[in-house]
Amino acid sequence: MNATALRAAWSLGIILALTGACGTGRAASLSGVDLQWVDDSVRPQDDIYRHLHGKWLDSFQIPNDRALHTALTEISDATDEQLKTIVLGLAQADATGHLQGTDRKIADLYASFMDEPRLEALGSQPLEGEFRRIARLRGAQEFPALIAHLNQTDAAAPYDLSIQQDAKDSTRYAVNLAQSGLGLPDRDYYLKNDPKYQNLRAVYRAHIGRMLGLLGDRNPAGEAAAILDLETALARIQWSAADNRDPVKTYNKMTLADLGRLMPGFGWQAYFKEAGIEVRSAFVIVNQPGYFQGLPGLIAAVPLATWKAYFRWRVLSAAAPYLSKPFVDERFAFAGTTLRGIPENQPRWRHAVALVNGALGDGLGRLYVERYFPPENKTRIQALVRNLIAAYRVRLESLDWMSEATKTGARQKLARLATQIGYPDHWRDYSALTILRGDLLGNVMRANAFEYRRNIAKLGLPIDRGEWEITPQTVNAYYDPTLNEVVFPAAILQPPFFNVKADDAVNYGAIGGAIAHEISHGFDDEGSQFDAAGNLRDWFTPEDHEKFAAKTRALVAQYARYEPIAGHHVDGELTLSENIADNAGLAVAYEGYELSLAGRASPVIDGMTGEQRLFYGWVQVARAQAREEEAVLRLKTDPHAPLAVRGAAPLRNLAGFYGAFGVKPGDKMYLPPEERVTIW
Repeated sequence: MNATALRAAWSLGIILALTGACGTGRAASLSGVDLQWVDDSVRPQDDIYRHLHGKWLDSFQIPNDRALHTALTEISDATDEQLKTIVLGLAQADATGHLQGTDRKIADLYASFMDEPRLEALGSQPLEGEFRRIARLRGAQEFPALIAHLNQTDAAAPYDLSIQQDAKDSTRYAVNLAQSGLGLPDRDYYLKNDPKYQNLRAVYRAHIGRMLGLLGDRNPAGEAAAILDLETALARIQWSAADNRDPVKTYNKMTLADLGRLMPGFGWQAYFKEAGIEVRSAFVIVNQPGYFQGLPGLIAAVPLATWKAYFRWRVLSAAAPYLSKPFVDERFAFAGTTLRGIPENQPRWRHAVALVNGALGDGLGRLYVERYFPPENKTRIQALVRNLIAAYRVRLESLDWMSEATKTGARQKLARLATQIGYPDHWRDYSALTILRGDLLGNVMRANAFEYRRNIAKLGLPIDRGEWEITPQTVNAYYDPTLNEVVFPAAILQPPFFNVKADDAVNYGAIGGAIAHEISHGFDDEGSQFDAAGNLRDWFTPEDHEKFAAKTRALVAQYARYEPIAGHHVDGELTLSENIADNAGLAVAYEGYELSLAGRASPVIDGMTGEQRLFYGWVQVARAQAREEEAVLRLKTDPHAPLAVRGAAPLRNLAGFYGAFGVKPGDKMYLPPEERVTIW
């Protein structure tokens, strides 16, 4: 399903977790700080992350079906159990014949995934229609229509289409075209020539061959080699992850005539006709024009037989999780074990729940909210958000690097910031989606096509400011610059994230830091390029741009010094937005807590001051372990720094941390004042 770009998330699967409670000035019976794993041999002034988590880091074993383990995965697992309970309850109701509408579709989709005997009997048969379509290709002139079809079924193709707000006119939707089509996580996996990547490519080629062999292809090894060569050629013309983060570089508005000049001879009319939007948009946004400019030569140079093999491979790879066991196992052996170091696949029911979440997420979310998210939780979080925004205003007025003209734009942006908490105001209608028991892959493809058509239908309509990009049961959060809003779903607002029994201080370090992190995305290196209305518009003065750039350069250099794995440093450019948000989020959370005290001294609980508990709250949400393969993959592709870095690095830049723990020169956490980076 097409993902909306231009939003910054607090996590890409590895983040925080902890206890949290909302409200200010309330007596608390718990510190909220988990002290059972403290390593007393390490002082917090030297390594607060190791001090708080040392015993856990030394003793915990990552489960065999995981690439990493965090406090976040624990809450996600608990949420999955809740969702499983809901789905199984629907199945029981279905047995009585009383289930209808979306509830019936949820039960049927789950059942179609869990019906392993039928999947074993079908083998690859559900793909025969897709393969016949590819086999009928007579030449490159038919590629546009095929790519449009693959975009609708969510199989990877050389480029992808999505419907997003126009970054320079946030009142309308626009068609976006972006590079795609690789089977490895990033272009560097194809282009780097050190032994690790060379070996990985060899394993990937063998994996393709085995998958094609399961189909009964006559020369799977030869096809696999040709496919790898083609994907490598695609990687050579693709933009880097750092370039793709730049909203100005990736905003290139073009008419259909412009597209024709960019890719001479490519049948854009045929593409948009098959895509269903040939007469509904006078222009498109091309994210990587250099990539598209290079595609025609590549299309012409590669034999048709190789392109057919490539398209079959992309379809097979996308469909493999929904086929018989040999396909599932082979895909996991590469995507799970080789790429991420995971020894065992997760239980099948977890994958089934994930499928229902993706295809019928709002339908399942409505049931989840009714059962697990009390209305009072939403009210308390909204109060905390208001306090954090007040802290942002205080810090904004005190910035010495920002001029009055730029501060005016920042004030306007804060004033128009929207906050979405818990669940959306309206639920999605799935009446047009057909779900059939016994047709798993058909259900998946129809769900993808349903989502595609739902997005296409937005063209020409007013912006739906009530739409969410993630479901209420998603343990995550995000900021959307074109809507200028932060979204915190219900699932992230539960223990250990949000616990009414916990002390306010640790709350501000945990959920408060996460909320402030998301708000700060409106003012980081990407979000600051969007104004209060959500338009890509420069509202900084030139002088403030230079001052901001100087601070971000210092932050890039600071994070690039971290080397979590020997030979693999944090990419300070790739992770810049998230590093800005972490530093700003913690600083604002600290300011918000101090404001909540109204001049009173913070209470001491379990021998810790409120300020100490706040910082421990931030650090303990970052508790994590990852397999080396997963850690390397994320260092290359994830815009977030590793959690151990995120847990400790922002504290070193914040004066309040030094006061709370008495950090002084000679302590390993100490940074000289001139090396500390303060943006917000």
